[in-house]
Amino acid sequence: SFCTLLKMKRARNLQQQVSPQASLVLSDEVRRALQGPPSERRKVVALESTIISHGMPYPQNLECARGLEELVRAEGAVPATIAVMNGLIHVGLSDDQLQVLAKEGRKVRKVSRRDLPACLAARALGATTVSGTILVAQLAGIRIMATGGIGGVHRGGEVTMDVSADLVELGRTRCLVVCAGVKSILDIGRTLEYLETQGVGVSAYQTTEFPAFFTRKSGITAPGTVASVEEAARITDALERLRYSSGHVLGVPLPAEAEADAADVEAAIQRSLEEVQAKGIAGREVTPYVLQRVNELTEGRSLK
Repeated sequence: SFCTLLKMKRARNLQQQVSPQASLVLSDEVRRALQGPPSERRKVVALESTIISHGMPYPQNLECARGLEELVRAEGAVPATIAVMNGLIHVGLSDDQLQVLAKEGRKVRKVSRRDLPACLAARALGATTVSGTILVAQLAGIRIMATGGIGGVHRGGEVTMDVSADLVELGRTRCLVVCAGVKSILDIGRTLEYLETQGVGVSAYQTTEFPAFFTRKSGITAPGTVASVEEAARITDALERLRYSSGHVLGVPLPAEAEADAADVEAAIQRSLEEVQAKGIAGREVTPYVLQRVNELTEGRSLK
């Protein structure tokens, strides 16, 4: 009957309104790559935005954001930098939007799974962490994310219980995360143990040692080794076929010419952590502070 059809239409409309996709705004480039005609579809790589707002100072952060997107395009894929703006989640940003994040810097909210609903409700400007980025990537149908380094178990985390939400999200979200390793300001060994507990696969690219973000080596053997890009792609395909609810981390060592001196970096980390204790810095402010101080103490060599 007409009444039944009307009720069904209203139900569909309501379902569309409460669908997660209703909060997503895909850029034209990302939309064509994901949903366009087969001839226009391309692989999409999700990029976090806290590296822009909290990872480095302006204008270096803007140059980095633009450079990352161009690197993805140069490989034939489409970059999708993710951020929260005006009550919506943007998947793929314009250059103007990148500039807003870069200039606002640490005024921008850091957004993980925990923070996303509140950030949307407040219509606040939010930059997604690895956790927030892979959550949104899954909602948008993106299977791969690239970042500098993932979060992890903080040094002393066995006492403080300071463990990044990135690790938990990787345990419940299907995504291949390509990175330069775990940030070496963290406890890399305990981080890999935690990922194992969460059912997250971990591999190093063409090496047996897991990389340490600033440096090529951490002294810790990677659980697995990936020999080629094709093998990494097959891991992504296997995650999809098995309908896994967890992801995989692929650590790719920095080029040798870009590697910082390990002793200099460790000395800077130790001094920064002492300052954290002395100043009473805690929670989500620890990592940005330490990264900034390591950059300052190494005179910029750690970010090269």
